[in-house]
Amino acid sequence: MYGRILHPHSPDDCFINVNVGGFKQRMEHGVLNRFPQTRLGRLLCCSSKEAVLELCDDFTPSEMEYYFDRNPRFFCYVINFYLTGKIHLVEGLCVVSFVQEIEYWGIKERHLDYCCSNKFYELMQLAEDKSWDQRSDELQSSGSSIEELSVLKDDIEMFEGSWCADVRRNIWIRLEDPAYSTSAKVMAVASLSAVIVSIVAMCVHSMPDFNQVDHNEREIENPILNFFENLCVLFFSGEFLLRLAVAPSARKFLCSPLNIIDLMSIMPFYFTLACDLMADSENTDLENVGKVVQILRLMRVFRILKLARHSSGLRSLGATLRNSSSEVGQLVLFLSVGISMFSALIYYVENESQESELQTMPIGWWWATISMTTVGYGDTFPVTPAGKLVGSVCILCGLLIVALPITNIFNKFSKFYERQKLIEAKAEPSTASTGVLPSSES
Repeated sequence: MYGRILHPHSPDDCFINVNVGGFKQRMEHGVLNRFPQTRLGRLLCCSSKEAVLELCDDFTPSEMEYYFDRNPRFFCYVINFYLTGKIHLVEGLCVVSFVQEIEYWGIKERHLDYCCSNKFYELMQLAEDKSWDQRSDELQSSGSSIEELSVLKDDIEMFEGSWCADVRRNIWIRLEDPAYSTSAKVMAVASLSAVIVSIVAMCVHSMPDFNQVDHNEREIENPILNFFENLCVLFFSGEFLLRLAVAPSARKFLCSPLNIIDLMSIMPFYFTLACDLMADSENTDLENVGKVVQILRLMRVFRILKLARHSSGLRSLGATLRNSSSEVGQLVLFLSVGISMFSALIYYVENESQESELQTMPIGWWWATISMTTVGYGDTFPVTPAGKLVGSVCILCGLLIVALPITNIFNKFSKFYERQKLIEAKAEPSTASTGVLPSSES
């Protein structure tokens, strides 16, 4: 029944009428059958009205007219595609809309004519870059992007209706935005100085010339270095508690990556102090307190990461790593495959040589790792001609594998860094417009 309705026997049964947004065109079956995988080509194979309506927006069986609610201007290029087998770019049409149109009509990108293919891929690359920038903006507006130093308007609005709103807001702005006023710059310089002093003290403490011993010949900390250490920790603790007290949202504050780093740089000191007190009490259950204290003292290295609060580059690096998980994963995967392959090869070509140190697979793993990452310590190396050939190929493959995802990661870092510098440049006028400070400081 539907066959008779859809394909009636008449002199016109080899034609269909296509109506695209008011533009009507009579098209021959033979032309459409040149590309049976396209939308119009699939229409000829439909045996029911439901199947036809899945491919078009409306259908009139009496006139054999198929209606499509699409761009009539683009359909002229579709007709030319069925006649010539090539599709051309539409002047004045967005490349994203062009891709959507050809996907709708079932036309593949490989059908692009040579004169338009290079321009198409250039426009697609530009569109992808703009799309990435837009996604970055959305991530930043949602709070999952780079940690901004400037005070956001929504954070300032959260102070409304809370206790001591004006006082907390003024302190919060000075702590979070060094470019806001002179007092804010003084606070930022003091915080940065404390971080630098703490790092220098930690480095000096590792030097044997500054170590001291007590009357029992036990090594003790230098009192001067210990004084600076305690002073810096007290400053960090006071700064963290002050930020927490004046934060518009304590939950959001504690979930911030920079604030987590601040907490991790403070807590080892108090854990070490507690362990020392318990060790002095001669508790027999704390035999490994000394090792715990050493580990906790090593955790003071997290204070170096506090520099991220004052460095656009470090914050951009962190944002790049968060948004480059796929590229980093590919890099690790490529290196793992290469290391596994070359470690096996170097083992089989070197294990019979008495002069070679590559006699086991684990040693081969180590050699392949330092070779593919272009480190080359020189502690292990092949000595046979076949081993040197494998080593040369391993180094060349390592260069190529490392270089493949680095370009994308570097491009993301550059964009994040430029965006962060732009945010800091706009920080002063944006915060001054809130009007929360007297005119003498704004």
